[in-house]
This record gives sequence, C-alpha cells and structure tokens, in this order.
Amino acid sequence: MSSSVDGFHAEDACFTCFAGENGDNHSTEDNRTCPHCRGFGPSLSSSSSCSLLSFDSVAVNDTEKVWRIITAAAKGFAIGAGLKGGLAIFSLLARLRRRKSSAPTRKDGVFSDNEAAVLAVKETLRYGLFLGSFAGTFVSLDELIAALGGHRRTRKWRALLAGAIAGPSMLLTGLETQHTSLAIYILMRAAVLAARCGIKSKRFGHICKPLTWSHGDILLMCLSSTQILSAYILKQDSLPPSYKSFLNKHGGKDPVILQGVKEIASGIPFTNLKAIENVYKASGVNIKLDPAMKVPCSIVHGGQSCRGHGISFLIQAYKRALPVYLPVYLIPALIVHRQGLSKRPYTILGKGLLGTARSSLFLSVYCSSAWIWTCLLFKIFKRCNVPMLALGTFPTGLALAIEKKSRRIEISLYCFARAIESFFTCIADAGYLPWWSRNLKRADVVIFSLSTAIIMHCYAQEREVFRSKYLNVLDWVFGVPPPPCETPRKKK
Repeated sequence: MSSSVDGFHAEDACFTCFAGENGDNHSTEDNRTCPHCRGFGPSLSSSSSCSLLSFDSVAVNDTEKVWRIITAAAKGFAIGAGLKGGLAIFSLLARLRRRKSSAPTRKDGVFSDNEAAVLAVKETLRYGLFLGSFAGTFVSLDELIAALGGHRRTRKWRALLAGAIAGPSMLLTGLETQHTSLAIYILMRAAVLAARCGIKSKRFGHICKPLTWSHGDILLMCLSSTQILSAYILKQDSLPPSYKSFLNKHGGKDPVILQGVKEIASGIPFTNLKAIENVYKASGVNIKLDPAMKVPCSIVHGGQSCRGHGISFLIQAYKRALPVYLPVYLIPALIVHRQGLSKRPYTILGKGLLGTARSSLFLSVYCSSAWIWTCLLFKIFKRCNVPMLALGTFPTGLALAIEKKSRRIEISLYCFARAIESFFTCIADAGYLPWWSRNLKRADVVIFSLSTAIIMHCYAQEREVFRSKYLNVLDWVFGVPPPPCETPRKKK
C-alpha cells in the first residue's frame, strides 16, 4: 500500500532507517545514502533521524493539510468497515448454512435473517465510523497542535496527546457497548512497544533486560492458560461469550461434564452425576459414577484410561482445528499472493497448507494437553481442588512452541488479554476491587485512550520498535510524510 501525502510517496520513504528492528539490518553506508538521512551523520540514531512526526515537514498549505485529514479518516473508515463487514458476511453465511440444515422455526429472542442483515450493516458502519473518526481526529490534532505550538517545540508530546484525545472515538460503536477485550488487547500491544523502548534505553535497559528472553512468549502463554482454562471449568461467565463458545467447542466436553469437574474441584456435593452418566450412555458407554470419588478422571473420560483418552482426544481435536485454520492461511494467500499464484502456485499453496497443519497441531495439542496434565496431577496427588486445577493447566501453554516464532507473541498476547479480563472479572465479582473502580462505567474507553496515546507516541518518536507490517499500515492510514532534509525554519 502506498500513499502520496504532501508530495511524498510511501515507497520513497526512509524505510532503511528503522528496518533494523524488523530484521533488515543496514550498514552505515546504507544510512548515509538515504536521501532523508544524508547530512545527519552516523552518530545520530535511526529513531532520531527518522521519526516521521518529530521533524518539521516542508511547508505545506492548508489544502494539503485538510486533504491529509480527509484521507486518513477515509482510510480508517475503510479498514474498520472492511474488517467488521468481512466478519459480518462470514457470520451471515454461517447463519444461512445452519438455517438450511435445521427446521425454519423461529425461537424467541432470535433475529430473523433480515434483522440480522440490518444489524450487520449497522455494526459495519459503526466500526467504520470508529476507526475513521480515530484517524481523522488524530491527524487533525497533530496538524492543529503543530500549527499552534510549532513542530519542533511540540514534537515530543504532540502524538501522545493526540492519541489520547482520539481514543474516545470508540464510543461511536455504541454508548452502551463495552469493548473490554479489545481495550485490554490494545493495552498489551502498547505495553510491548513501551517495553521495546525500555530495552533500548540506557536508563531502563537493565530493568527491561528480562523481557528480551527468547521464550518469554511461551511463559506468558503458560500464565494465560492457568487463568483461562481454570475459568473455563470454574467460572465461564468471566470469559467473553464468543471466546467461551470457542473454548466449549474445542474443549470437547459436554457442559454437564464440566459442571461435575467444577463441583469436585470446589469441594461441593455432586448435583448432576446422573446427567453425566446419561451423556456417556448416549455415546454407547455405560458407567456408574461414585459420589465419593476423589479425582474426576471417570467424569472426564468415562471408561477410558487417561492415556487412551489423551490419544483419542488429540485426534478429534485436530479434526476440529483444521476448519479453523484453513481459511486463516488460504484466504490471505489467495488475496495477498494472487499475482504470485500463477508463477509459483505449489510453493504458495504448500506454505499455506503447512501453516494450516502446524497451527492445527498447536491447537489440538493445547486442548488435549490440558486434560492430560490435569489427569496426571490428579493421579499423582490423589486429590482435585482449585490449586491443583490451576497447576495442571499451567504447562498447557508449552504447546505454543509448536507454532512459528513470529506467531507466538501474537497468540500469547491475545490470550494474555483474555486472561486479564477474566481475572479482573473474577475479583470484581468477589468484591475485591476498590469502590471507585466499580463506579467507572466505561473503563474500556479509558484503557483504550491510554493505550492509543502510548502507541501513537511510539509511532511518532520510536518507529523502530514497530514491526514493518504494522508500520506500513499506520503510514498508509495516517499519511505522514517522511522527514525531508529541509525544515520550514531552514528554508526561511
């Protein structure tokens, strides 16, 4: 994606200056030959010489500034509406498919197809307005503050303030619609950027050094698994509905089985042993559960052994995971690499299929190992309680090692955001949060605004902490020109 803003083209931008973070290391000679770095000298760091918002641009007229604002808002709207609209289309197609395979009777509280389509259009427009308003507000404030206070004098804090003020654009998705999961995930992304800034800082580098551990993403996944999988069994209401549905599908267990495990782990009397027996009886397995049992292995896998259940569950989980990852890999391959498909179709499709197989293996091992580890600990210690359940779900995160290194941090951050949301929901329900936090109705907007302030500040001042794919998208949306060799002050 390339854009032309203020007379500059994205493909002519000074990408060599900050490519070191993205794996494209350049020598000093390369930086000297960069048309935007020439004259700065080798002693100036790339973060200083190529902060797109930090240096004064060539003087532009008001029309070009307004065009930059309109362009950013339009591109933000296109991204928001495109993403939400694409999800809505898949949702409607899945709905129609289910409708054909079931009776056409309508239940109370269920939308008709027309109502679902209208709702999808409304949601698409809302998310388009959200991202369009965010982009337009940020660029407007960036231009306004620079015009009033000067580019040089405001360069260190301008993007921070503009990003914070643009954050409440989230309210355009609906005044009563909470986006806690999204806000926490964006906060995790902001924390990663802040950590990368701290790592390269002389003042905070020694403090942030542990964050450079190559297997930190797996540790983060293990911590996330402890909360998520414990909540999956003990308190599903603390998880977002869509994520809870995902876990119930790939967890592979009937809700009455999970209820039985919850009761024995919580130390309360069984209330549904007969229902569990009926579940297994429906699948051709006749068992008689002991109300005095100490471990729930017979509840989890009926008449199977722990080892046999682990193997059979892994095979079933892999079959469930394949349909999840097949479109994730193949659809982008068909869209992004559509031109290369005619030249090297086997290579591109082969990589897509390999990625699908690898990610499906990760998800299936993750789900099956959750039951394997807990069964193992229950057998060793001859007991089942909440601490044992938390301890048994911790090593489940080791399955992330199956994934590609580039995907590990994305998955671990996503799961960590879910874990944080679930954790705070649990302690809020238990009454452990301070009184003032309960009166904060839109904490998601506050968190989102704080996160966008950090992200946009890093985008302006510490561009090398971004990966190239994210940086290219931000450059395309906000249309910030690369730093020229002349500033308005020099030109005068």
